[in-house]
Amino acid sequence: MTYGAVILAVLSALLLAARSAHAQTESVLYTFCSIGAPQYCYDGAQPTGNLVLDSHGNLYGTTTWGGSEVAGGTVFKVTPSGTETVLHGFDGAGGGPDGYNPYFAGVVFDKAGNLYGATDLGGADRAGTVFELSPTGTETVLHTFAYNDAGGTGPLAGVILDKAGNIYGTTATGGTGNNGYGYGTVFKITPTGTYTVLYSFTGGTDSCFPQNAALVLGKKGFLYGTTSGESCSSFGTVFKLSPAGTMTVLHTFVNDRADGLDPKAGLVLDKAGNLYGTTYFGGANASGTVFMVTPSGTETVLHSFTGSDGANPQASVVRDVAGNIYGTTYYGGAHSLGTVFKLTPTGTETVLHSFAGYPADGAYPLTGVVLGKKGILYGATYGGGGVHYGMVFKLVP
Repeated sequence: MTYGAVILAVLSALLLAARSAHAQTESVLYTFCSIGAPQYCYDGAQPTGNLVLDSHGNLYGTTTWGGSEVAGGTVFKVTPSGTETVLHGFDGAGGGPDGYNPYFAGVVFDKAGNLYGATDLGGADRAGTVFELSPTGTETVLHTFAYNDAGGTGPLAGVILDKAGNIYGTTATGGTGNNGYGYGTVFKITPTGTYTVLYSFTGGTDSCFPQNAALVLGKKGFLYGTTSGESCSSFGTVFKLSPAGTMTVLHTFVNDRADGLDPKAGLVLDKAGNLYGTTYFGGANASGTVFMVTPSGTETVLHSFTGSDGANPQASVVRDVAGNIYGTTYYGGAHSLGTVFKLTPTGTETVLHSFAGYPADGAYPLTGVVLGKKGILYGATYGGGGVHYGMVFKLVP
């Protein structure tokens, strides 16, 4: 073999190894609307909230609608083998007295195995609920929201729990600002059911409309989140809220090519107190970004999406122990139907999967991914699958 042939063989092997290192095998665990006619979808349809994984490898989440003839949405479970169970179907009739349309809100566990979440609509006043679902499937409405109310209206995002069992979340509208219509709130519900508004957004420098962004809890009880700014001519913020309700804006997004804008998703906090998130628009290519904000408020754009590598992320990201970031984009990729991506600590982005859509694959992931054992990623798509109503997927390294 000539010297040139040897070099070519070595380079080819290295290239193959590099490709193999990034190769991912995607499989569909469950396709929604597999039970019942498409107009009903007894098993749920169009998942939008982030999934949660238990110690046995079961996945839990919500669908926007489906579950019965009245199609108010579901809380579901999918086993590692792909068996789906509807744990609760929300009653869409009459606005859903038990809640209706858990839009971007997934669910979270407590130590006893109870699930907690929120619905954007429904409840006694038809403006959303916070609910608890027992391991046996009994649902309890913990709080009902009212329209144009100082207590908040329409929780689009999910909730979080602290060690004491307090529940924290946001409403997209309501609160004391905007002449009673409100720009959104941050709220707390105690284990005994006491509801408190910790903060009402004013639509000023604090922005407005915390959209599908669940809060994250930091040290000493501080809460961190984002506002999209869509209702008050703002481009969004990253904020910090003290237990006493003091608001600090850590970063204000601006409409330029160097920054992101319209952060729809929540944040991830590392041990050093840095916050990581995504913006739907902005960045160098106006297709969205992954960003980091330090505890002092310095923002760095870690990646600007180009379209071919993904575009318009709407979901939160996750980080592994090595500092790699994983997430999804709603659009972009090889088929313009969304992607799953990985971003290394040095800023190298890899598209792990480009969704291909109907009928064999999903499309338009509104949820992020959850990181399981051995680096396996799990997530869901809003569309695609056998009847276009979304699916749950597994991505193996």
